[in-house]
Amino acid sequence: PAGGLALLLGVLLWRALHGAPLTELSGDQDFQLFLQRNLEFTRKIRGDVAALQRVVCDTFQLCKEDELLLVRQDLDMAQVPLEQCHRRTFQAETCFSQIRAGLRVYRGSLATIRALLPGHAGLVETLQLDMANLSSNIQQQMEDLGLATVTYPTENQDPLPTFSTDFHHQVGGFFILANFQRFLETAYRALRHLASL
Repeated sequence: PAGGLALLLGVLLWRALHGAPLTELSGDQDFQLFLQRNLEFTRKIRGDVAALQRVVCDTFQLCKEDELLLVRQDLDMAQVPLEQCHRRTFQAETCFSQIRAGLRVYRGSLATIRALLPGHAGLVETLQLDMANLSSNIQQQMEDLGLATVTYPTENQDPLPTFSTDFHHQVGGFFILANFQRFLETAYRALRHLASL
């Protein structure tokens, strides 16, 4: 599915940069097929994150965000901006750069989840692989289109958040997954909007 997403993003970038109306593509069956496939791919990743959220809920009884907001203030949690993907004056280059930067941050912070849920390491690693592939596909498409890209080192150089207690580690894991789920919903909405044009 990642290859289809790369091609889709390439088409979208080209259209956005060259000012061609996306409505021209709405009748294109290949384009609609790419959108459908990649909506499914995004749903799969969201489902994997939701499965990890259920494990955190069942294992640590951490299920409701509003009950944990006070503890969150004590944690050093990275926020990943995606405002360029929300705006009506959508900037393709900046939006896709923000998505790649976000995927990199979340991919690194999933190591916190792997440490928290060692019995679910396989699912965490599958997620990390999906995210790495998506990020490199976006980079490849941007390079093909002559857009500015940032090349990240293959190993994640960002320090992992440190937690003073096991409870803070558990709550930190809860918020990493909750924030990542919101990040994915934004990407999903963007695809769905394009599919409805």
